[in-house]
Amino acid sequence: MFLKQKVEERPVNKELILGILSVIPISFLIFGIIMSFFETEVLAGYVRIAKSPTILITDFLELGGLSAAFINAALIGFFNLYLLKKYKMKINGLLIAAFLTLLGFSFFGKNIVNIVPLYIGGLLYAKFQKIHMRDIIVVIMFSTGLSPIISELMFSDIILAPYNMFFGFTVGLLIGFVIVPLSSHMLKFHDGYNLYNIGFTAGIVGTVFTSIIRVLDKEVEPVRILYESFDSHIKGLLILLFLFFIGAGLYINKQGLKQLKSTFKYAGRTVTDFTYLLGYGVTFVNMGMMGIFTVILVSVLGGIVNGPVLAAIFTVVGFAAFGKHFKNSIPVMLGVIIAALYLKMDLSSTGIIISILFSTTIAPIAGSYGPFIGILAGILHLAVVTNIGVIHGGINLYNNGFSGGLVAGFLVPILDAFKRGD
Repeated sequence: MFLKQKVEERPVNKELILGILSVIPISFLIFGIIMSFFETEVLAGYVRIAKSPTILITDFLELGGLSAAFINAALIGFFNLYLLKKYKMKINGLLIAAFLTLLGFSFFGKNIVNIVPLYIGGLLYAKFQKIHMRDIIVVIMFSTGLSPIISELMFSDIILAPYNMFFGFTVGLLIGFVIVPLSSHMLKFHDGYNLYNIGFTAGIVGTVFTSIIRVLDKEVEPVRILYESFDSHIKGLLILLFLFFIGAGLYINKQGLKQLKSTFKYAGRTVTDFTYLLGYGVTFVNMGMMGIFTVILVSVLGGIVNGPVLAAIFTVVGFAAFGKHFKNSIPVMLGVIIAALYLKMDLSSTGIIISILFSTTIAPIAGSYGPFIGILAGILHLAVVTNIGVIHGGINLYNNGFSGGLVAGFLVPILDAFKRGD
C-alpha cells in the first residue's frame, strides 16, 4: 500500500526545499509592503491583530487590513523557518503540511503573541521527557490551532487585568506540554482516516476548556469578522505561488506532470508521505495543481478569498504533500456541495467554501472505499461541521478537523463491518 515508487529527479538537499518554502513568506512580506501604500494605520492594524481574542471567525484581512495580515503571516513563516533550520529538521510531507497550514491560519486566528506560549510548552515537554524538540515540533506547529484560547484569556474579559496575561500564557504552556501525548492517542479514534489529527485533538481540548469556562458562568462570545471586498490581487498572488510550486517540481523532476497520476495509487491514509513515496518533484507539482484547482473552485462558486479561505487553500496545498490528491479529494468536496445544494445553502458563502475545502481532511475515506463512499462522507461532514462549533465555542481553529475525526470515527468502523461481512 505504501510502496516507494521509482522516480528520477535531481539530487535535492534540505536547503533547496527550505528555499522553495521560503518563497511563500517572502511573497507575503512583499505583498504586505505593497499593500501598505494603499492603506493607512498598518501598525495599528497589526496591533489589532495581536490583541484580538481571535475566536472563530476573526478574519485578519478585515480586522487589521491586507497589509498587516500578510505581514503577520510572513513573520510567522520566517519564525518557523528559523526553527526548522535551527533544529535541522528533515523536510518531509508532514512538515510541509504543518508549515503551510500554519501559514494559512496566520490570516485567520494565529499571531506571534498567541503561538509562542505553545512552542515554549512543547520545549518544556521535550526537556521533561528528555527528547529532542525536533521530535515534536511538527505536532507543536499544528497545535497552534488552539491559539485562540490564549488570546481569549489574554484579551477578553473572562480574566480581569492584570491576571489575564499570566493566565493566558500559562494555559498556552500547559496546552503545548500535553498536546503531544494527547494527539498520539486521538489518532486511534479515526485510525488515520482524518488527516487533520491535531484538529480532532484540538476539538477535544477546546471542548473541555469551553466547558470549564461555562461552568464558571462565563461565555466565549461568538465573533464574525469577515473580509468581503475585492480579492483579484490575492487570487493573482496565489496563482503565481502555485505556478512556482509546479515549476519547482518540474525543475526537480522534469517528468513531474506525467507522474502526477502516481499519487492516485495511494488512498492517502496517515501516513502517506509523497516526498518519500514519489519524491519532491511530483509532490510540489501535486501541491501546485491542487492549489490552482482550489482557487478556480472558489472563483467558480462565487466565493471571496479572505482569511478563512486562505487558511483552507493553504491547508489543502500543504496536505497535497501528505495524502491528498485529486482522486481522493474531489468526491468528498462533491459530497459537501451536493448536501449544501439540497439544503439550499449559499455555495458562495465563506462558511460553505471552507467546509468544501477543509472536508478533504477525510479524503482517505474516498481513497480507501471509493468515490461513492467519499461523497457520502462529504455529506456527513457538512452535517457535522455546521453544528459542532457550539461545543468548543470557536476556540479551536481546526473546526473541520474536529468534525472530520468524528465522521471518520463513526463511518469507518461501519464500512469495515460490511467489508468483513462480505
